Amino acid sequence: MFLISLERGITRFSNFLGVLSTLLFIALLFNVFYDVLMRYAFNNVSIGMQELEWHLYAAIFLLGIPYGIQHGGHVRVDLIYENLSIRGKAWIDLFGCVFFLIPFALLVGYYGVGFAHEAYALGETSGDPGGLPYRWIIKAVIPFAFFSMAISGLGMIIRCINVLRGVSEEGFSHPPIQH
Repeated sequence: MFLISLERGITRFSNFLGVLSTLLFIALLFNVFYDVLMRYAFNNVSIGMQELEWHLYAAIFLLGIPYGIQHGGHVRVDLIYENLSIRGKAWIDLFGCVFFLIPFALLVGYYGVGFAHEAYALGETSGDPGGLPYRWIIKAVIPFAFFSMAISGLGMIIRCINVLRGVSEEGFSHPPIQH
């Protein structure tokens, strides 16, 4: 029962990041609309607004990945995977998480902490006049997102263990997406 509760807690965390990515996407839409309106209607270009577009896009992408991992939107060889039994899918996902996803996410997250800390310690800002200050904020999203990917991977591992124990088939029972 503990593993099922832990899996659900991790799923809630990943879902929160999905909602956050959605809200950031809406903010990006408003930002682009404002930037285009100001550029073409009033001939006013803002370097800061353009940089904010890049930062929002990066945050949307990075924070959306844990949601995609948790809900099966990640990349795998579906030609083989879709024809496997639920237990076969669980073994493939378990192997992929333990040997690929978790080590890679922890490695990038670990080195990303130093990357963001250095930007904070140096007071790094945009190199362009009128650009955004506090570049450490977007750089801090990198380790946070990768540690969140590791947490989502842990949730996937727990889901696989629950399937292999015969406790749950949640997350494996949906039909594959047809193209």
